[in-house]
Amino acid sequence: MNPIGAGTLARRIKIQRPSTVKDSLGAPSRTWIDVATVWADIQPLSGREAVIASRISAELTHQITVRYQSIFDNPQQVAQYRVLYRSRIFNIHSALNEDEKRVLVVLLASEGLDDG
Repeated sequence: MNPIGAGTLARRIKIQRPSTVKDSLGAPSRTWIDVATVWADIQPLSGREAVIASRISAELTHQITVRYQSIFDNPQQVAQYRVLYRSRIFNIHSALNEDEKRVLVVLLASEGLDDG
């Protein structure tokens, strides 16, 4: 694996985790908490359309490359995270620790079917 230059990681993203809070009526409500703000490279991989609730929705898959952080060590936890880039939301499905060297992490994510 070749080291990645700083110029390649040109997009500033936020990694968020879900949290449940109670609203004013005491009902549980999901909110998102920032875990980290990092530089990343976002590359599209594929796209498809799906019919959901009698409506056609587009889903795009992406590969998001970031520098390693310990927050990516637990795969079950990472699969609950999402990435926020500008107004775009990417649902993370998995984190691949390239060559198990703890240098780069490739996040496989989708965009388009829900708000994370």
